[in-house]
Amino acid sequence: MKHLKSFQNKIVLKPFSVKSILGIAFIAMILVSCNSLKTAVFDQYSYQQAISIKVESLNLMDAAVVLYAEHESGVETLQLDLQKIVEYEKNKPDNEVSYAMWKTIANKDRNLLAGFLKRWKEKNQLSQVFIDEAEIQVSESFDLIIKYEANKNKTNETNILNFLSID
Repeated sequence: MKHLKSFQNKIVLKPFSVKSILGIAFIAMILVSCNSLKTAVFDQYSYQQAISIKVESLNLMDAAVVLYAEHESGVETLQLDLQKIVEYEKNKPDNEVSYAMWKTIANKDRNLLAGFLKRWKEKNQLSQVFIDEAEIQVSESFDLIIKYEANKNKTNETNILNFLSID
């Protein structure tokens, strides 16, 4: 019992200083703000898929000067690849920007890849002038997503958000 009293006397609780409280509050504030700015980390699969789908898309778009039926299976394969990447991006945490861009590229009612493929099917054949102009837009959309996947910084994110607000 004597040892317990001497031990209790040695424990002295110091009140928290203002500096300590401010330091803890500052650290908590940083942690909270970092969580709200989360961005998905680099994903090699997403990066490779973006490049692969871009190359496949532009090659297939070049073929739109001929009848759609001649490339229907290639179009269906590409549309399936688009569906897969959209689903993959949807389920990655902190990935809203990439997901929004892929949804736009895959949207048949927009003037990007899926919209081009829909128009080709409806018209059966497209002019070289139309194809050339569409390829510029589609290529730009893929370049934005590829740059963002390679380096998820604020500039690349802003470029995508600007593109999405214009299209």
